[in-house]
Amino acid sequence: MGAITPVGNGAKAFWENLIAGQCGVDRITLFDSSGLPCRIGAEIKNFCITDHIPPKLARETDRFMHFALVTAAEALNGSGLQVGSADPYRVGVVFGTSAGGLTTVTDAQTNFMSKARYRVNPHFMSKMLPNLAAGHIAIRHGFKGPSLTIATACATGTDVVGIAMSILQTGAADVILAGASDSLYCQLVFAGLCSARAMSTRNDEPAKASRPFDRQRDGMVMGEGAGTVVLETLDHARRRNAPIWGELIGYANCGDGFHAMAPQPDGKGEIYCMREALTGAGLGPQEIDYINAHGTSTPQGDRVETLAIKEVFGPRAYQIPVSSIKGATGHMIAAAGIIELIASLKAINQSIIPPTINYDEPDPECDLNYVPNHARHLSINTVMSNSFGFGGQNASIVVRKI
Repeated sequence: MGAITPVGNGAKAFWENLIAGQCGVDRITLFDSSGLPCRIGAEIKNFCITDHIPPKLARETDRFMHFALVTAAEALNGSGLQVGSADPYRVGVVFGTSAGGLTTVTDAQTNFMSKARYRVNPHFMSKMLPNLAAGHIAIRHGFKGPSLTIATACATGTDVVGIAMSILQTGAADVILAGASDSLYCQLVFAGLCSARAMSTRNDEPAKASRPFDRQRDGMVMGEGAGTVVLETLDHARRRNAPIWGELIGYANCGDGFHAMAPQPDGKGEIYCMREALTGAGLGPQEIDYINAHGTSTPQGDRVETLAIKEVFGPRAYQIPVSSIKGATGHMIAAAGIIELIASLKAINQSIIPPTINYDEPDPECDLNYVPNHARHLSINTVMSNSFGFGGQNASIVVRKI
């Protein structure tokens, strides 16, 4: 697994800072936010792309691609997979992003209009196309197997894993690099989300702004970053004595068919999705030890997810630890689900549940066991991780210890 997150670069640093309760939210530095209602975000820190790839490639690629390339390399290195010894047509890449190189587009448009001449960077197209994160990973490592790019908004990071699993199950590949990356830090995106009243405006307390399930939550905080995992069939992994972090046993995806920006108030889509993931895993509600929640810190989203969990898990919902890491990372949009899968796998292997930070005042409508503010030591065998996105995109995944 590989991770670039607002609380740490590299899967190890991310996990250690996450369970220590650190927060990656601060004032925005990547653009001038002075005229916006929201002037805070969870940016990637201490990151220099030329420490990882040649300067020429860095200039020819967008920031979201930088994150993708670095996390893919980390995941490959950790997997022990010898790229040269693997059949390149049996190794694929399934990657996701919400909007690709959108900041490249907005910057180019600004420059184009200000100079009033027909001249753009010759690498403009390859920097902005969403599929070029997967493309550059494949090019850099010589992979020639199945290649797909997924865009299901905030559910993307979970969907790439589920789709990669399906490809492996068909026998079309032995190994898939599955991941997602986003960097949407520009005035246009922030202005749009502010207009939609999706963003927190707690500008005077950045580290307290993202507060999933807390009564005083007032909206999401934008994050950025990427995550990648190496998925392979169990037989293939065992033949090469691969280090195995967990087994993917269930996945489901469905749509609300309700609204472009709001979840269905009765949570029916989320309920169906979680139940289908359990069915696919061959498990009952009593067999889930921990739920890594979507938990974006929006008033309606957190309420609906809580309602859905209670409907699926019944009385046991109050006993299962449920936490959201977005208090620490902000909402990494497309990358959220894959980073939360990494957190879930770390939780299984280290018997530690990451906390929901900034949970200070209970909400009567959000009344589950949210692991407030401090990590919890607990033996964990099976985890469900949820991702629910704009457009009613629902995705749930189930992983277990192996």
